[in-house]
Amino acid sequence: MAARRPAQPARTAASTPPVAEEEFGKPAAGWRRALYRIVFESDTRSGQLFDVAVILAILLSVAVVMADSMAVVVARHGPALSIAEWTFTGLFTLEYLARLVSVQRPLRYALSFYGVIDLLSVLPTYLALLWPEGQLLIDVRVLRLLRVFRIFRLTEYMAEFSQLGSALHASRRKILVFLSFVLMVVLVMGTVMYVVEGPQNGFTSIPIAMYWAVTTMTTVGFGDITPHTDIGRIIASAMMLLGWGVLAVPTGIVTAEMTAQRRDALAGRAAWRCAACRADGHPDGARFCWRCGVALDR
Repeated sequence: MAARRPAQPARTAASTPPVAEEEFGKPAAGWRRALYRIVFESDTRSGQLFDVAVILAILLSVAVVMADSMAVVVARHGPALSIAEWTFTGLFTLEYLARLVSVQRPLRYALSFYGVIDLLSVLPTYLALLWPEGQLLIDVRVLRLLRVFRIFRLTEYMAEFSQLGSALHASRRKILVFLSFVLMVVLVMGTVMYVVEGPQNGFTSIPIAMYWAVTTMTTVGFGDITPHTDIGRIIASAMMLLGWGVLAVPTGIVTAEMTAQRRDALAGRAAWRCAACRADGHPDGARFCWRCGVALDR
């Protein structure tokens, strides 16, 4: 009879720590290791709560930035907005410092994408305080919204984020060919409209005509430039009809790739299914079922 071993939970991509965070260096032990688990790792309860709290703070701080751009709101609630802004700045500063002290290579984190965004989310407020002329830089605080992308590091979203990223990466050549085709159509049709309509009808140059072609093909149609001749209207009508089909192509490419990847994943998962309890999700090289412990039939 096949040997049995205690059931073990299946390892998934969602339970694996992000490689980018491992590059910053995880402390071996001590309070820095505990802080690292809270700040960086999303597969723990404390890490998930920390990420959710940070995301909520980001959304609220962006709302404060937006309200601070409205003269009516500032006139009524200026002091409250100022207090809220400095509160969020202080919280994000503490978070940024916590991330720096909890890794072995803080400089590498500071120069990473999220490290730069973290710094830019707090720096404008301090610059506006020390340099009054730099008040215009305060609107850079809206870059805090980019930090919402940390939500994709939450455990429950890792699989979906990886699937979407893989589909986009696998479709990059098809999308590049499609964009090249669209660019060629815009260039050709813009040039034709420049010749047909001419400067007297607003098509003063080929780049301006290409701008018209883009707005027409995407069915936006601002109306700032319109054809006045019959031939120009016929071309515009063809561009509008072409735009309907063009907009659906990238979606179809990515959707088809995601469907193919899901089909392959289901086929691979069925190949690693336990014959006794029908559990799947076993990693490559697994010899025993993680649920019942029965030896897997390979």
